[in-house]
Amino acid sequence: MKFSDLELSPALLRAVEAEGYVTPTPIQQQAIPPCAAGRDLFGIAQTGTGKTAAFALPTLHRLTLNPLEGHRGARPIRVLVLAPTRELAAQSGERFTAYARELKPAIKAGVIFGGVGKQAQIDLLRAGIDVLVATPGRLLDLMGEGYVKLNQVSILVLDEADRMLDMGFIHDVRKVIAAVPKQRQTLLFSATMPNEIERLANDILVDPMKVEVTPVSSTVERIEQSLFFVEKPEKRHLLVKLLRRPEYKRTLVFTRTKHGANRVVEWLEKAGIGAAAIHGNKSQNARERALELFVKGTNPVLVATDIAARGLDIDEVSHVIQYDLPNEPETYVHRIGRTARAGADGTAVAFCEMEERPYLVDIERLTRQHVPRAVDGEFDSPHRAPTPTDLERKGGQRAPATGPRPAAPPPRAQTPRAPAPAPRTQQPGTPRPSQPAAPRPATPSAPRPVTTGAPRRAADSLGGFTPGEGSERTASAEPARPQGGDAQGGSDAARRRRRRGGRGRGNGGGGAPQGG
Repeated sequence: MKFSDLELSPALLRAVEAEGYVTPTPIQQQAIPPCAAGRDLFGIAQTGTGKTAAFALPTLHRLTLNPLEGHRGARPIRVLVLAPTRELAAQSGERFTAYARELKPAIKAGVIFGGVGKQAQIDLLRAGIDVLVATPGRLLDLMGEGYVKLNQVSILVLDEADRMLDMGFIHDVRKVIAAVPKQRQTLLFSATMPNEIERLANDILVDPMKVEVTPVSSTVERIEQSLFFVEKPEKRHLLVKLLRRPEYKRTLVFTRTKHGANRVVEWLEKAGIGAAAIHGNKSQNARERALELFVKGTNPVLVATDIAARGLDIDEVSHVIQYDLPNEPETYVHRIGRTARAGADGTAVAFCEMEERPYLVDIERLTRQHVPRAVDGEFDSPHRAPTPTDLERKGGQRAPATGPRPAAPPPRAQTPRAPAPAPRTQQPGTPRPSQPAAPRPATPSAPRPVTTGAPRRAADSLGGFTPGEGSERTASAEPARPQGGDAQGGSDAARRRRRRGGRGRGNGGGGAPQGG
């Protein structure tokens, strides 16, 4: 099949030819005809399969069939494309502009995203655009300020919908959808299909055409995969060793965290290897500069997090290195799809430390294949390599027993129980054992002497108190015994207290405290 077989407008076909496209990819072959006919579409395809052209070309084709007539003032937004990241939004905007260069009347596309000033974007919106590509956060900001009107949107595109959900944009996406007319065409594209995506599709799509080109569990056949068992302290040394090989010409390195990406760049620069990091904490200018240096080959290594790299369209990536193994198996498939794009070959290398071995099990069960093991000889893990993953089991690494299952042992013979003994005869006048005994009469105990306001030393001599339990103390259960003294009964400490003006206690020390 050729692009000319897709019945696109001649101007679009000239633009496609200028871009060097000859044969449409599978997602383009299946998605462009129903989209051009106006149907809703639910497209599932891996990254690097040409999703952008799959929705951009039919969208522009429909705009040419329904030109604005008699409209005065700024152009209204007729197409809205939502993207999860700045990079993906920028690249989608560039593709729309490139494909629309031959169209008459002209169709203008614009991009808005966060991380940069608003004024240039506000000026763009005031001038009027036909196609708006936006990230959800900045779009809602400008909508709240009154700069964006979506009441004339006829085509809504959600690109990389699963990543927008992963990034927590689901509520923002639904707010935007609520502001778009219900009578519209909706195109939803995603690299994976979790349950949340299916629910969203059921809510916003009407009688959609479902296109699933490559299952999420499959990996590109042209990618040569390998995995090193290496512990965390040795990962950076192995990374430097690999990147110094001549075949590593343009390498994309994935880390789990932003801080980890920065540290990897520092280690590589100390080793004399040009590298730059791209993640959410970087400014837009820094991210664009890092991408530019990577594409030009000035920096042969780009270190990225998954969210920042989502939607990157970079050709001729020779190697992908997963410095940290992802805890989501679908992410592994998405990462290695960054190489071997547009029919080229590629190499994917993964590092796996001891704590990441359970992630490897999930990855191999999802892809239903074992990642070939590689041995470095210098930085290999000292731990024993795990047994190959059982691709059929759902949990655990222990392989199932082979051979016929042993017969169950015969049931144990039941021994008859001895008859219960006859009840014992109760003698007259003897209380039954089950009857509670009569309560014993309570014997009043002697009052417990209490001291208040007396010095701790005197109180301790009266009642055997434990120091440190508080300023108001209670005597022990045994009544205080007079330890010699005057006829009133009291200790030497009590006599000293009376000499100081305090009031003593009665004989036995059991009276109530006297105010002192």
